[in-house]
Amino acid sequence: MTTSSPTPRTYVGFGFGAIQAGLFLYEAFRSGKFTRLVVAEVVPDVVNAVREAGGFFIVNIAHPDRVESAKVGPVEIYNPADAADREKLVAALAEAAEIGTAVPSVDCYRSPGPGSLHKVLAAGLGRKAETSGARSVVYAAENHNRAAEILEGLVMPEIPAARHGAVHWRARFLNTVIGKMSGLVGGDAGLPPVTPGGSRAFLVEAFNRILITQVEFPDQVPFERGLSVFEEKPDLLPFEEAKLFGHNATHALAAYLAMLAGVEKIAGLRELPGAMDFLRGAFVNESGAALVAKYAGADPLFTKAGYAAYADDLLARMTNPHLMDSAERVGRDVKRKLAWDDRFIGTMRECLAQRLGPRRYAIGAAAAFAALDRATLASGPALAKAARELWAGASRDVFQERQVLELLESGRAFLAAWLAAGKPNLEAHFAAPGVQR
Repeated sequence: MTTSSPTPRTYVGFGFGAIQAGLFLYEAFRSGKFTRLVVAEVVPDVVNAVREAGGFFIVNIAHPDRVESAKVGPVEIYNPADAADREKLVAALAEAAEIGTAVPSVDCYRSPGPGSLHKVLAAGLGRKAETSGARSVVYAAENHNRAAEILEGLVMPEIPAARHGAVHWRARFLNTVIGKMSGLVGGDAGLPPVTPGGSRAFLVEAFNRILITQVEFPDQVPFERGLSVFEEKPDLLPFEEAKLFGHNATHALAAYLAMLAGVEKIAGLRELPGAMDFLRGAFVNESGAALVAKYAGADPLFTKAGYAAYADDLLARMTNPHLMDSAERVGRDVKRKLAWDDRFIGTMRECLAQRLGPRRYAIGAAAAFAALDRATLASGPALAKAARELWAGASRDVFQERQVLELLESGRAFLAAWLAAGKPNLEAHFAAPGVQR
């Protein structure tokens, strides 16, 4: 009996980091629906190492009770800075059904030279239009709620105007909400490295419930995704805010509290008295209460029970010891996390808009400022000065800024007293009558 071979399906990714390797390439490989896996990477040593390994790499997956190692491949890996490699990427993009960008930030979409991500992607989509290639979706996996729009806004001007209609007919840019924690760990973690002889390993959590923009093509013909584990939503904004103001804000709160308490690993917070109750109080009663009020009726997530379950699941995952996550890694890029619209101050402002007091997140923000300069813990004016300098370029309401600064001062005073008292049970100290917070 003769069986027909599956329709060829190509996946192309940009950036060979933990999310690209441990989510997109891993899930594409595991699905069995792709005949080609292609990835663009700008670090020559990484490209050479994967090629020397025959196109295979290892990803380590943290489960609640163990770490599993999986071999993925073969993948074709190309450096877009190399002209010959770039041409192979463009050809692969022209035939690709699914494309994913997983680079450090939306700022990496554009770089000098012909190998810039936006130019290579434009060349591939332009060729797709010229050759009537397969329809495709482009997943923008950068941590920004308008990443897809930013990417499309950079790509389309690089394509001749006469082909814009054909490109829109064949390609859709999608935002994503990726609540999967991941990273690179050193050789001292004792895990199989990315490639034989390497010094670092990919370590990602097993979670793979990824939300994406609902796929709608102009011809209304349904698009069958190979990455079928992803879940489409007609409106991603509520879920993006749940990730930023819930997941990300609480993860950052955990990191800076751990730093102040001298706890190296996020999992170590399970042993710090009152820390988990404190984090849950912030997650459920502050950001959670604000978002449930704001998005009531949008989805079962935005109910009291739904959000509490979301918080409990994430707190268990954040502190999974098999994830080996350090407070230093989670707390990197402090200034971005303290920006006016980002996870700490943005969350506090969301709470204030719903007439809620975000006092736990204010404590986290004060701890983050202490990570920049420990002296801010001892001086309210120094903290206020540092905050105003950091927010200097942001458009902000004077009254709201005053509210935020008052909350920051209460957070600073609480932390100073908590440290002076010898770091007693955190939640109990927070809830104690008469405690300054």
